[in-house]
Order: sequence, then structure tokens, then C-alpha cells
Amino acid sequence: MSALPSRYGIGDLGPAAFQFADLLTRTNQRLWQVLPVGPIGPGASPYSSPSTFAGNPLLISPEPLVEDGLLTEDDLAPLTALPDDHVDYARLVPRKRTVLRTAFERFRADASTADAARIRRFQETQSAWLDDYALYAALKDAHEGATWTEWESALARRDPDALQRARDEHETAIDRHVYWQYLFHRQWTALQAYCRARDIRLFGDLPIYVARDSADVWAHQDLFHLDEDGDPTVVAGVPPDYFSPEGQRWGNPIYRWDRMAERDFKWWTERLRRAFALFDLVRLDHFRGFDEYWAIPAQHDTAIDGSWEKGPGAAFFRAMENEFGDLPVVAEDLGIITDSVGALRDTFEFSGMAVLQFAFGGGPDNDFLPHHHRRNLVAYTGTHDNNTLVGWWREDLSKKEREFVRSYLNLPDTNPDDSVHRQALRAVMASVADRVVTPLQDVIGLGSEGRINTPGTEGDNWTWRLRPGHVSDEDEALLAELTHLYGRASNYE
Repeated sequence: MSALPSRYGIGDLGPAAFQFADLLTRTNQRLWQVLPVGPIGPGASPYSSPSTFAGNPLLISPEPLVEDGLLTEDDLAPLTALPDDHVDYARLVPRKRTVLRTAFERFRADASTADAARIRRFQETQSAWLDDYALYAALKDAHEGATWTEWESALARRDPDALQRARDEHETAIDRHVYWQYLFHRQWTALQAYCRARDIRLFGDLPIYVARDSADVWAHQDLFHLDEDGDPTVVAGVPPDYFSPEGQRWGNPIYRWDRMAERDFKWWTERLRRAFALFDLVRLDHFRGFDEYWAIPAQHDTAIDGSWEKGPGAAFFRAMENEFGDLPVVAEDLGIITDSVGALRDTFEFSGMAVLQFAFGGGPDNDFLPHHHRRNLVAYTGTHDNNTLVGWWREDLSKKEREFVRSYLNLPDTNPDDSVHRQALRAVMASVADRVVTPLQDVIGLGSEGRINTPGTEGDNWTWRLRPGHVSDEDEALLAELTHLYGRASNYE
């Protein structure tokens, strides 16, 4: 969502979001997949959020607040001075927070009884997560961003008397964070209704783990492997492989699945309840972790000395089905997937994933090649962690792989750079996979300048933005044509 155009330094839930839904309608699209929409974490990553339940206040659109008389154009001047071709988080965050604080103060000074009642109802319906999050966020502000383990011991360990004193002392700050969540909810719900009226399903992304410095861990410390100081004793990651000799040490605290099972997975039930309220379909990131997970001793700097531990498996998903019925879930089953992971996915009939960019490292028997696709699958040209198709074609392939791609996608001898994204999209559209998702950068044929994230790096990740005019009439026409040609359109006029 942050990549949408706007005048205010970051894409948001305002007019451009509705205009993008209109673009999807014009091109016969029925699925809009987005990255996590929670508050951003270190490095502006949506995958290290301080809350898996909350919405990102940076995505709140100023336009409705101007219409409500809560903001003026003068208030928004610091945001309009920001660049429109990328998100400059260092400058954006303090400015956007100041703008949202102004809106809150004006609302609070002149809130009607009806407005106050609506916020109170919102707080009551979301109390399972909102009360803890708002207090955590207020305390985080009061401690100038310090990790919760660095707060006074009584607050870090959630002594009831200390928490009550904090609620009293920081009442205004708590109300402010509740108000921002209410604004996000109101704007998200409006966009959601607009999409549903046009037969567009919103497809969300749920990371399996949560950030160590989060309201989730602070409020539920007994559900994670933590020591007496609140620090993880084991952390998440993946083991060494051909691409990563030391593996990947993600650093997230690992769940106490035994305790979660004893409580009928109540925390996860609430987490999925929230996700299903926001989205029509949810991707479960790192699906393998539900079958078995790599646990790394926290004192180790690499993932080498971790070990595989048994995850909650089928018992978890049976509990979720008992609560929600059929689960609108896609399993992120990329990487090295064991038979037991595939069996878990297939037992519950979850869709898996296939990424075209991963299809050319071997020969014609690669499962990710479109001629091997199965029905219950989401086929991707690439994901947020990949280079764009054009960037991939230009920069990431060996000579042997380039020849395979050229032959498989039937690229012309002259100017293949101009057609690789179109031919790749045609190839996945033509497969039997029930769903196809492509990054917008691949629809419009951007090079690596359009890449949104490079895993394992810091710097310019998550900053790319779509600009007005980026999507040409020709781009729209091709997307609409391929969607119709391969029977994926919602109408066939």
C-alpha cells in the first residue's frame, strides 16, 4: 500500500487506493495482494512489526481528515514537500506523526457524542489486542523508542499495579493510539467495501513469527521461549543450504507451542480472526514452520547450530477449522519442502505457491515451470523478495539459464528486454493454476530500479513508489487481454 501514488510522501488508503481498485476492475482482475499492513519495524520492514494486529498509521489518508475539518492544507505542507518517487521514511515518520497528532487533538477538543461512541464501540470490539497495543505504543513513546526489555522492570514484567499507573499517567497517549487505529479501521473498511462491490478480493500476508520488540511478545511473554529478563532463549531462522552457508538467523522469538496447545491456540485464533477480518485470503508465510521449525540458541550469531523441532502440525489447523470453518489460506511453501510439509498442506487443501523466477535453475522437470503447475496453486512471476522480471533477466541469470528462459518464453532475438515481462506473464496466465499474482512492476516492465526488497540487505528496501502515468494504456490493455484470453476474467464480454 505504501507504493501507491499520493501527495503526502507515502501511499495510503486515500484516493489512489480507490483508483487502483478501478484499474483492477478495468483489467478484469479479481485479486489484489498486499504486503503486511501493520506498523513498520526496523528498516521500515512490514515483516518486523511492533504489532501483528494493528494497522499502520502511516497508511492513514489525510484527505478524509481534511474533509472532516481536522486538518488543513497548511498542516499538510511538510508532507507535500516530501519526494513522490520513493518513501523517505527518515523524514516521513516524524512529519506524519505530527500531522496525525494534530488531527487527534482537534478531534478530542470537539468530538461529538456520536463520534466518541463509535470509537468506544471500536475499542470494545477490538479489545483482545487493542488495549495492550495502545498501552505498549504509549509506553514506547514515553521511553523514546527503547525496547520493552529496557523499561522499568515492573512495566517490562507487566506488574498489574505498574500497568494501572501507566494507564493513568499516559491516558492521552493511549487514547491517541486508539484513535489512529480507529482511523485506519474506518479507511480500510471503506476500501474493503469498495473492492468487494467490484468482486475484488484482498489478499493479505501473515508472517509466521512476530518481532521480539512488539506488543505481541510483551503482552504474552509466557507464550514464547524467553528468559527471566524477557530475552529469547532460542530464535527463529532456517538452516544452512547451498545459497546460504551459515543459514539465516532471523532473530524472532519462538513460540511455546506446548502452552499454546494447552490453551486451544487462543492467541492464534485471535490473530487469524483479525487477519480474516482485514482480508479475504491470507498467505501464511514460512508454512514449513507449522510442521517443523529451525530453533537456534539465542547466544549464537549464525543459524549453523540450530536444530529442527516439531511444530504444532495438523492439530493447529484442526483447531482453526473448528473455529472458522474452511480456512481461506495460501501456504507459502517455497524453499526446501519435505514430504510431511506437503502432506500437511494437502490435508487441509491449502493452495501452494510457484514462482516463475525459480523455475529455470534446472531442466524441464522443474515443478515451478508452468507446464507442471497444478490447479490448487498460486502462480507468481516474482514476489516482493525477487528482482523485477526485467531486472532478473538483465542481471541475475547465468548464460545457460538465459538461454533456457529465452527458449521457454519464446523471446525474440532482438530486444528481448522489451518482451520478457510480457511473455512471462503470458506463461503463468496460461497455466492451470487457479490463481496468478504478478507484482505491478512486472506488468509495466520496470528494471531493478523497481525492486521493493532485497533480503539480507539494508538501505532502500520498501521505498519504491508507483508514480502517476507509470501504468500505460498499453500495459492495461495487455493485462486485460491475457486475463480474458486465459479464462481468468470475471466477465467475458
